[in-house]
Amino acid sequence: MARRGTLALGRHLARRRLLQLGVLTAAAASLTTEAWSSTSTTAAPRFSEYPFSLGVASGDPAPDGMVLWTRLAPEPLAEDGLGGMPNRPVPVQFEVAEDDNFRRVVRRGTVVARPELAHSVHVELHGLRPGREYFYRFRVGRVESPVGRTRTLPPTGAPVGMLTLAFASCQRWSEGFYTAYRHMAEEDVDLVFHLGDYIYEDPINPTSNARQQTVPDYFQVEAITLPRYRTQYALYKMDPDLQAAHAAHPWVVTIDDHDVDDSWAADVPKENSPTPTREEWLARRAAAFQAFYEHQPVRLVSKPSGPDMQLYRRFAYGDLAEFSVLDTRQFRSDQACGDGRVIGCEDRLDPTRTMLGEEQERWLLDGLARSRAQWNVLAQQVFFCQRDFEEGPEQRFGMDEWSGYEPARARVIEGFRRTSNPVVLTGDVHVHAAAEVKSDFNDPTSETLAVEFATTSISSGGDGADVTPATLIRLKENPHLKFENQQRGYAVCTVTRRSWRTDFKILPYVVTPGAPISVRASYVTEAGRPGLQEA
Repeated sequence: MARRGTLALGRHLARRRLLQLGVLTAAAASLTTEAWSSTSTTAAPRFSEYPFSLGVASGDPAPDGMVLWTRLAPEPLAEDGLGGMPNRPVPVQFEVAEDDNFRRVVRRGTVVARPELAHSVHVELHGLRPGREYFYRFRVGRVESPVGRTRTLPPTGAPVGMLTLAFASCQRWSEGFYTAYRHMAEEDVDLVFHLGDYIYEDPINPTSNARQQTVPDYFQVEAITLPRYRTQYALYKMDPDLQAAHAAHPWVVTIDDHDVDDSWAADVPKENSPTPTREEWLARRAAAFQAFYEHQPVRLVSKPSGPDMQLYRRFAYGDLAEFSVLDTRQFRSDQACGDGRVIGCEDRLDPTRTMLGEEQERWLLDGLARSRAQWNVLAQQVFFCQRDFEEGPEQRFGMDEWSGYEPARARVIEGFRRTSNPVVLTGDVHVHAAAEVKSDFNDPTSETLAVEFATTSISSGGDGADVTPATLIRLKENPHLKFENQQRGYAVCTVTRRSWRTDFKILPYVVTPGAPISVRASYVTEAGRPGLQEA
């Protein structure tokens, strides 16, 4: 434990320096350094403004590397979605070092930022040392990016005693500030999972939003086309607190509905969609997927092919934890009985309906059965445990959640019997929650097979509240639901071989910046003893 404390202190100091050198001083990052290679800078254009306006990020880590990301956008909110860049390829240099002063550079190279991908770059690194901290930066011409910090995973299957991660979701720009991400940037975590709704597709009023920040008038139009999705991402990623969290930690990202359109399912748009035909919808989905790829640190395997994108994937953290990142949108059956909360929907019990699609479900169940990790984790979007929203004997379930796909959920729960210490991490619902996964949710005495932790939103829904009348109804009607809170924030998990602890972190407000962070509640599950205890 003493060694862990020493490492934590060192990493904290390094991160503070990272933020000082990087995001907080981006305007001064145009200075040159002799550490860079002597590659000619004549091919670089002259920029009207700072080209690294969207920051830097890393993600999809592996034991030998990760993805490094940035996008050149000197005019990030240009209406055509091209960020003020010329219609030609631009060379971008990158450096990776073992120290934040870049005295021990271990990788150096040049990639090409192409206009067809909005001048984004994805550097997939290999051959780095496992379980190590690295620092990275980019340069185009004589202009340098902020500095980012990242980390490789431990060797697959190697003994690991501890892991700390954060997970978050749902960050509607117009409903609050991203103060939570400023706090997350200062956390001592190894990894961040973002579980969807990174952007919201809906229009933004030019002046009437919680931030009281003026945006161009074209933001009043819902994101449907590639240029609008690009500008929506640019607006979100211009936020300095979000940039700080990306620069401080490697991220694993996936999508949910609002990254494309509210409550969509496979090739079916939402009701009353502005893209109602299948052809229009798939064109919109293709645009949203491309913009997602252009703005996230994901691997080439996730580059979309038209309206299709490979998002479900797996990460092993030594022998301690294995993470199955799910895609609960692209392959699901359309929601039963509409998208809302319904009483008495028989269609939700149809065994032919699927949440994951046949191929992904088989991939998940086979992976759970084969895993030898101590903890086996589903990082996914919508609430997994049953949630009855109706007070009294009748039951009302949300059709967009796993409760709308009852047989599919039962198959996954059965799969939990064949793996060790299953944990479900969830976004989407704008509440912190801790719940026990039961073999029969209608019988509180039935066997507990896993636990679920849901994180609230970063900003969606505004300030929120601690406890509401709806909260009390859900806690009463769902005995397996042990905790719920509707304030904004994120969750931090500390994982050892003996226990999994989740700290639910909250902000008292988000409609104004600068809120402090605190732990609202903490819950623990012990290895080999599925169930929850308040810490």
